[in-house]
Amino acid sequence: MARAVERRMLPGFGENMSDFVGDADFSHSLPEGSAVLLTNLGTPDAPTTLAVRRYLAEFLSDPRVVEVPRWLWLPLLHGVILRTRPRRSAKAYQRVWPQTGSPLLHHSKRQAGALEARLRAAGHGVPVRLGMRYGNPSIADALAEFRGQGLARLIVLPLYPQYSATTTGSTFDALSRELRRWRRVPQLAFSDSYHDHPGYIAALAKSVRERWTRTPRAERILFSFHGVPQRYLHAGDPYFCHCHVTARLLAEALDLAPGRYGVAFQSRVGREPWVKPYTDEVLVEWARAGVRSVDVLCPGFSADCLETLEEIDIGERARFLATGGERFRYIPALNDDAAHIEALSTIVTAMAGGSFADGASSARDAAAVRARALGARA
Repeated sequence: MARAVERRMLPGFGENMSDFVGDADFSHSLPEGSAVLLTNLGTPDAPTTLAVRRYLAEFLSDPRVVEVPRWLWLPLLHGVILRTRPRRSAKAYQRVWPQTGSPLLHHSKRQAGALEARLRAAGHGVPVRLGMRYGNPSIADALAEFRGQGLARLIVLPLYPQYSATTTGSTFDALSRELRRWRRVPQLAFSDSYHDHPGYIAALAKSVRERWTRTPRAERILFSFHGVPQRYLHAGDPYFCHCHVTARLLAEALDLAPGRYGVAFQSRVGREPWVKPYTDEVLVEWARAGVRSVDVLCPGFSADCLETLEEIDIGERARFLATGGERFRYIPALNDDAAHIEALSTIVTAMAGGSFADGASSARDAAAVRARALGARA
């Protein structure tokens, strides 16, 4: 079906023009279907300085990520940070970049494929696509695949269990920027978080128990979440609280006594205070206090990526062992584990109201006949 773009004046926007994307004619014969969009943060296209610089320029230009006045931040970003940080980050990516490509993209693609298969097995022939907030494939690219398919309902699941304006909020910004260009905007179901969802907690607990059946459990387990600046918490971002809820529910599911586990925050940058305690400082403190073995789980990451594979499994492992620790075990992210996919299936099915069913074909056919009698061409 031909793609049509109409240019028209938007009231209240002066001389600004906008493109509305749609099909040449509304089709009455297409099923009024549903689709699922999974999103995640994103990744460079390659572990090179150039690719990382391009990725970081998009990521760090987002005002949701860095809440600093643009007149102050952008000169610093382009004049200093993007001249130095990409080279260091590229080396870190190279340490965890396998033949299959970006770890985050690899696992995210497998999640989308597994979720689509799980929904199909449950009787829901629903397309599932992946869109990254930064980099490729973009959210716009993923949404473009749904156009011209009679999309009436879109279920969007950002793969950030805990809400933060820096992640989930930014995803909504990108989604709305794209959809506001569409002539027909589908009914939208958008997940803000699933930090306390029973299926998600159960999948995390299962992944830990499976590791404990293979080798003895460590003296302590650390739940390490990505950090955010402290001022974001004070400004009303619920992320810090969501992380602690996840950790508490997971500790209860694993029957952990308070002294057997800790909660900490990783990946801080810059000089301003971030939410505490910091992962690196906790691990050093434990090692110096005589803790000889630790397990580390990152429940805020739905898929393994630079922050789990390089920062935790390489960097923090070395730090703990160099400070007196003897055994460090990183427990991988849920990735496309069957229990994780089952949890995601439960979440998106509930978001769809329990059913993804298209309108009955007989009703569509009758509607198409009536529409053509009134002058419609499709």
